[in-house]
Amino acid sequence: MTTAPQTLDCAGIAQRIPHSGSMCLLDRLERWDAESIHCSTRTHAQPDNPLRTAGGLLAPNAIEYAAQAMALHGGLLAAEGSAPSAGFLASARNVRFSTARLDDVAGALQVEARRLSGDTNQILYEFAVKAEGGLVLAEGRAVVVLNTPLATGAIAS
Repeated sequence: MTTAPQTLDCAGIAQRIPHSGSMCLLDRLERWDAESIHCSTRTHAQPDNPLRTAGGLLAPNAIEYAAQAMALHGGLLAAEGSAPSAGFLASARNVRFSTARLDDVAGALQVEARRLSGDTNQILYEFAVKAEGGLVLAEGRAVVVLNTPLATGAIAS
């Protein structure tokens, strides 16, 4: 029996989340367990980051970094050989930012998420995006909704 890897590079991450190419924002899975995940990335400093605007890469984009870590966590928890549950970010609450922009943060961003509760329909995570030295740049809570017609694209028109 094989188990999910403890670390992954960007290519391995892209195979386990619905984002690919430049929209796969995470560079490396550092570690994970059943309750939490820790990833790192330097994509925030790339001039062609797909989330960058004329004003730079604004701090609220940290939520997308955290959401990708949550999606990866779900993919790693999925049974061997099965597809992870389809899901979407339903809400982000109590989000606090200590910076206006991410693109001027030196070094790698540390992206962490911890599962607080959940079932087959929704999961509550708390997340933090930190600078390399540990300064919290963004933190909050997020609800991921799973296996609904909206998440699976099965809504009829």
